[in-house]
Amino acid sequence: MIDVEDLIALVRNYNPRTNAALIRRAYDYGAHMHEGQRRRSGEPYFTHPVAVAAILTEQRLDDATIITALLHDTIEDTKSTWADIAATFGEEIAELVDGVTKLTNLQLSSTETKQSENFRKLFMAMSKDLRVILVKLADRLHNMRTIRSLPPEKQARKARETMDVFAPLAGRMGMQWMREELEDLSFKVLNPEARASIIRRFVILQKESGDVIPKITTDIRTELEKDGVEADVFGRAKKPYSIWRKMQEKQLAFSRLSDIYGFRVICSDERDCYRILGAIHRRWRAVPGRFKDYISQPKSNGYRSIHTTVSGRDGKRVEVQIRTRQMHEVAEAGVAAHWSYRDGERAQNPFAVDPARWIATLTERFDTGEDHEDFLENVKLEMYSDQVFCFTPKGDVVQLPKGATPLDFAYAIHTRIGNSTVGAKVDGIRVPLWTRLKNGQSVEIITATGQRPQATWIDIVVTGRAKAAIRRSLREEDRERFVKLGQELARVAFEHIGRKATDKALRTAARTLGLADEKDVLARLGSAELTAREVIEAIYPELATQASVEEVDARRPVVGLTADQSFRRANCCQPVPGERIVGITYRGQGVVVHAIDCPALAEFEDQPGRWVDLHWHSGRHAPVYTIGLNLTIANDAGVLGRICTLIGEQKANISDLTFVDRKPDFYRLIVEVDLRDAEHLHMVLTALEAESDVAQVERYRDLSRKP
Repeated sequence: MIDVEDLIALVRNYNPRTNAALIRRAYDYGAHMHEGQRRRSGEPYFTHPVAVAAILTEQRLDDATIITALLHDTIEDTKSTWADIAATFGEEIAELVDGVTKLTNLQLSSTETKQSENFRKLFMAMSKDLRVILVKLADRLHNMRTIRSLPPEKQARKARETMDVFAPLAGRMGMQWMREELEDLSFKVLNPEARASIIRRFVILQKESGDVIPKITTDIRTELEKDGVEADVFGRAKKPYSIWRKMQEKQLAFSRLSDIYGFRVICSDERDCYRILGAIHRRWRAVPGRFKDYISQPKSNGYRSIHTTVSGRDGKRVEVQIRTRQMHEVAEAGVAAHWSYRDGERAQNPFAVDPARWIATLTERFDTGEDHEDFLENVKLEMYSDQVFCFTPKGDVVQLPKGATPLDFAYAIHTRIGNSTVGAKVDGIRVPLWTRLKNGQSVEIITATGQRPQATWIDIVVTGRAKAAIRRSLREEDRERFVKLGQELARVAFEHIGRKATDKALRTAARTLGLADEKDVLARLGSAELTAREVIEAIYPELATQASVEEVDARRPVVGLTADQSFRRANCCQPVPGERIVGITYRGQGVVVHAIDCPALAEFEDQPGRWVDLHWHSGRHAPVYTIGLNLTIANDAGVLGRICTLIGEQKANISDLTFVDRKPDFYRLIVEVDLRDAEHLHMVLTALEAESDVAQVERYRDLSRKP
């Protein structure tokens, strides 16, 4: 464990004016509070907070952040309180320690809805003081470095959470070195065989071709000396996980993988960056499409650098990053560069981004009124995005993630423009809306009054902002349809427990569920965002529980038959519980049950004596009611399997499947599924409608079939 004087020495290296007495006091306080506690490895627990503080000194952070690292587990794991820390070290440090404690208590690897709420809380904590997340990232880094002492299942859970949340967050904050190390440490836990394979292949490659890094480094230095440019040149092999990800994305074998080596050229002046670029391109052939100028178009986290890939020695592709020393500081520290110290003063790096502005740009697109799933998707899209820069016809720059389309461009300008888009021109040429934009292109959006977003746009756009706006518009458009469907579902559900779905009852449910009004309840019920059981539980929890356990006898599921009457469902309309029904008597066949809107009933209008007034028993029905679904799906590998899995996930059994039409680009088929009731049917239809590979889905009713 690093002792207190060594820790102070690390801080003094960049901040001679550090408050050494306060750091000593925090060190002693933390050691006392954690006395007797042990880590899983058997080491004293306080070795962990000290190691976290040491990691933060590498980023030259201020005294408050270093002290927070020393105390970050005291509120959670000891008898210390916020008031104790505030009295001893001041409110600023107490607030930081409390913020880290709250982040630690978030279960970021839980279910999707819970996870989205935790992301909201994470960003709220970040918006108050970004140093909280810096301490948390350092805490996670040290935990990952020492993860081998945990049980295997906990290692896997922590590694997956790190890969999904903390590594991309570090990258989004510009701390690329930390992202790479977190990813590689997680990779070592989640797929040790693949990582070992990559390392073995590196060793073989070095034996075959020698260590090319010093050779290429020397080549670059020679070219710079010819031009009289002074710069430092560094080379390295890329991390195993970075190589593995590239192999998976491009579906390439290791032997066919290029640019597995990376080089940095660091100079003192921005003009020299472009001189260095010219020297490298004169000496080696540039790889088309692999040039990015983040000096003229910086990333939102302050990152500036020139990236180019060239065919280097022996034809090997190498990536070269060119930047000044100040740019390099920001590239290493990211948003943390705002707090960096040098010679006892806050470093005035012109490229360091203001954390308040950065967090505002990250969160401004996240509408607090969105659904949990939308919010989570948008967060992940924003965190994982690379960037392209395009221009409006007036020359303004629009920053978008890699893979963005003209629709994303339109929504980035304004939601109103996105919603009314009918076409686009890229560099003056009319292009489809699904065209992927490239760096430097000029984009003109064509709009029309009355145009509305289409459901297919969801699959075209890639930005969180565009997806959220399209979904919002579609929800508004479908709202009335969902309200009507919700009214029918509510009516049936309330009848099951002997109640009526009055406006007053639904308003009560809205208050309990935290929704705006009764129409909001009905709309969510109709769109399957709420279940009928959830609505009933909000008002009559005891009745809902009783109803949920009361199983209906599948042999006599309808009310209105005499004891000697048999029944069966009509083949033409296949009614299910929850739908209004009527019976038609047949001599020798008992009663055939039809849906009340079945066209086949027209032939019995002049035979009122054959009609029987029926309704379904209240309670929970068994999933034995077969209905047909008419599906049109993409003719592509794995699509049918995913559709069958999706139906199974809705607890519906497929009893038969018939192909009706086969075309090169699509299949049409009839799928027969066994369901409980109308609500179950709606759940299945909604899930299928949401699947991008399903072009059309509707209930199949064959009126040519005999009742």
